[in-house]
Amino acid sequence: MATILLVNGPNLNLLGIREPEIYGHETLADVEALVRETASARGFEVVAVQSNHEGVLIDAIHDARTTCAGIVINPGGLTHTSVVLRDALSGVALPVAEIHISDVYAREAFRHHSYVADVAAVHVIGEGISGYGVATARLIDLITGTNTD
Repeated sequence: MATILLVNGPNLNLLGIREPEIYGHETLADVEALVRETASARGFEVVAVQSNHEGVLIDAIHDARTTCAGIVINPGGLTHTSVVLRDALSGVALPVAEIHISDVYAREAFRHHSYVADVAAVHVIGEGISGYGVATARLIDLITGTNTD
């Protein structure tokens, strides 16, 4: 069975608690369950990692190069600051889906730039937690060469 790496960056462990008016009331466990359910329905497994430490995320991405078919990532604030995270994603040469719960383009100006955008083949922005399911399905479509939309 093929595997998808689900990466959640800094502060996403606080989903459901941190600024629910922006990020909603669902938790990281809810996100992981949605991604697993979406992937499982298409014959994929999911390995999930969340960390507030950039190096842990980079190590997980590096490890994925030999064990995963693709990566769904919400880099959190690292989206706007981390060239090394972008380089890790580029370096493993796996298809990437970038997801953001809120519409980062409708928020503060510093959130409008994504270092991940140019290495991601799929972008789902501002669809709330459900965007994770959309991103996962689109990534699997890309990997398998199918289209379920």
